[in-house]
Amino acid sequence: MSTTANPSPAVSGFGFGRVFTDHLTTMSWTRGGWERPQVRPFGNLSLSPAAMVLHYGQAIFEGLKAYPHPDGEIRLFRPELNARRFQLSAERMAMPRLPVDAFLESVSLLVSADRAQVPDRPGHSLYLRPLMIATEATLGTRPAEEYLFLVLGSPSGPYFDAASPAITVWVSQDLPRAHPGGTGNAKCAGNYAAGMAVQRTAADHGADQVVFLDAREHRYLEELGGMNLFLVREDPHGPTLVTPPLSDTILHGITRSSLLTLAADLGLRVEERPIALTEWRDGSRDGSVAESFACGTAAVVTPIGRVRTAEEEFVIGDGTPGQWSTRLRTELLAIQEGTAPDRHGWMRAVS
Repeated sequence: MSTTANPSPAVSGFGFGRVFTDHLTTMSWTRGGWERPQVRPFGNLSLSPAAMVLHYGQAIFEGLKAYPHPDGEIRLFRPELNARRFQLSAERMAMPRLPVDAFLESVSLLVSADRAQVPDRPGHSLYLRPLMIATEATLGTRPAEEYLFLVLGSPSGPYFDAASPAITVWVSQDLPRAHPGGTGNAKCAGNYAAGMAVQRTAADHGADQVVFLDAREHRYLEELGGMNLFLVREDPHGPTLVTPPLSDTILHGITRSSLLTLAADLGLRVEERPIALTEWRDGSRDGSVAESFACGTAAVVTPIGRVRTAEEEFVIGDGTPGQWSTRLRTELLAIQEGTAPDRHGWMRAVS
């Protein structure tokens, strides 16, 4: 497997997730518990062909970012929430629970080791990928008894092409992302693998991402392949930010949660409720839905300009970023990059 490590912070055009820093943080788990985290050189892993992750898919991950701040500190954005969500994913996948403190220590060790490789340009950051996989070598169908946790870092720029200010999405009307009672709210590898075929269909129709509908009625918007979804409605009482409610089929997004808080700070009304595809379409055509955007750790806030289905296409507003998606993105990035006060205590300094 080809990998690229040791990028210079001066290099431009990182893209997203294509280059990696010099080190990894690793921890192993057996029945005796977790070992201490260790920093080691970045490199390929050695796994048995019988490693259970390769056969039964016990693999979970997280995504968070480290930002250099004007005071010289490097800070993480709400990492304790990633640690807790990692625990929930582990429980759903019958994997060992990693203590929050161990998660935070492992992440901080990697950032400290590779702090010279944290990009210092606006819109860039050190993307961090904590990962846990089942490494026990057996073909028995049961939870593994050996696991590897690791953290890798990737100096990254924007997730989507900066030349495209708003993305086009494809609505998957027959293949849902997740089913009630399944693993939809766990950040496990299989959830993403299951969406790859639909993502290829979206690309064939000139779309950047997929919007999935609910599994029961195939009527209600849920989320994109790796991002939560928002609409901005122009209602009689003023603009309202609307997003589907959390459930066991929607990932509990940390960016989503943060934007709901920022929206309230800005005086924007907020609703968490089911949103039908027809509401999105009809509201876009009559102007009551003025904006749509996706959000997530990697993409931050990404405006949606155009929606395509097997039958039709519609444009949100004039197809360009709207005022609220722009303002929310600006507010969030200012906190993350340290150019605005951290009123909610979201940023955690790396020691």
